[in-house]
Amino acid sequence: MRRYLDPKADLTFKKVFGEHPELVTSFLNAMLPFEQHEEEIESVEYLNPELVPDNPLRKDSIVDVRCYDRRGRQFIVEMQMMWTSAYKQRVLFNASKAYVSQLDKGVDYNLLQPVYSLNLVNDTFSKSDEYYHDYRIVEVAETSEVIEGLRFIFIELPKFTPKSFCEKRMQVLWLRYLTEINENTRQVPEELLADPDINKAVTQLEEGAFSKAQLLGYEKFWDMVSTAKMNISSARQDGIEQGRREGMQQGLQQGLQQGREEERMKIAASMKALGLGVEDIAKATGLPAEKIAKL
Repeated sequence: MRRYLDPKADLTFKKVFGEHPELVTSFLNAMLPFEQHEEEIESVEYLNPELVPDNPLRKDSIVDVRCYDRRGRQFIVEMQMMWTSAYKQRVLFNASKAYVSQLDKGVDYNLLQPVYSLNLVNDTFSKSDEYYHDYRIVEVAETSEVIEGLRFIFIELPKFTPKSFCEKRMQVLWLRYLTEINENTRQVPEELLADPDINKAVTQLEEGAFSKAQLLGYEKFWDMVSTAKMNISSARQDGIEQGRREGMQQGLQQGLQQGREEERMKIAASMKALGLGVEDIAKATGLPAEKIAKL
């Protein structure tokens, strides 16, 4: 019986989408928000996934897949296993770097081509029920006014459910491929195998296609993911507990402070009843003269 690996792992994701231009082309056309058929990608060529800055003192980074089409449009594809607060900033950084690296000095800005950043997240990060998030640079009051150049797509994989094949059929099939195929798969759904591109992508996941060293790296990848998730969960829990402790301490201090003030008010009232002056009572209790005057 055939055994499959999970396509979301670093090893498998880069093998499927970083070594087969026709597969990443089909995937991008299914995932990106092209409004017209003419906008779809015909073919791609791979670029170095390492985004190295001109200045060696600046930060460089490596993405999972980076390619471009005949029009010069660039596409960055990343598979992110866990959501962090800094991830959006990293995505913006990488896409911006790819955008500005198109031009040499003295070249017309009109020659700049769009950069699309497609980010698949095996985690949830928004309160929305939707799994698909499309970000553009828009004018706040008139969202139809757009500054073209950068476009960011984030897909929350845990929220995806294959509701219908009628609308965006290939998007549904590719997302089913990412979310349904793993080590527990014994029978791949026929509707996935019926599409030639996804059928080929499935064959890339067969365990027999990988060396022992690659399989060891694959297992280590999931161990690292599991450890990272545990550490993040532990840190969050520690933060919650710390917040509770600080809240209890703050509440106790507030209670003591309130109790002290009530006690001082009683003393001040007694002193005032004895006929002592407001200024003398204020000096003795530390209470404001205005409060004492109202007793």
